[in-house]
Amino acid sequence: MMKLLFPAPLLSVALFLLWLLLNHSVSAGHLVLGAILGLLIPVVTRGLRPLPVRVRSPWAILKLAANAVVDTSISNFNVVRFLAFPSMRKHPAAFVHIPLELRDPNGLAVLAMITCMTPGTSWAEISRDRSVMLLHVLEVGDPQEIIDHVKTKYERPLMEIFE
Repeated sequence: MMKLLFPAPLLSVALFLLWLLLNHSVSAGHLVLGAILGLLIPVVTRGLRPLPVRVRSPWAILKLAANAVVDTSISNFNVVRFLAFPSMRKHPAAFVHIPLELRDPNGLAVLAMITCMTPGTSWAEISRDRSVMLLHVLEVGDPQEIIDHVKTKYERPLMEIFE
């Protein structure tokens, strides 16, 4: 019965807190509305989650988040650099095929989101058999460096978290 009412308790709490942060208010109305949204959204979107999420290593989540923040910051700088100074662009854009060991659908979704949100990448596609991710990168010198970076900084921590 509790699982029907609270299918994703962490998501409910996160949505509630996010609502309060976005509105910069802890008034009674916002507390009630945040609680309603935090309870209803996970119930309504239950069918969109492919599998229940079982986090195996909370420490790996922090490591992954730190990697994503650092990489996003560096990528922002690099994108501004070659937009502001096109002649300083070191390498052309290219597609990179990244072989995957990660098989968990939730982990693959997070991998695709992280790689797409990082400036300098604009598109990711995971093959139907989940063995390869095709990633468009705006500046590719050595594709193997990109493959190694994605596998080390993102895929391995995601495997620790989800598998």
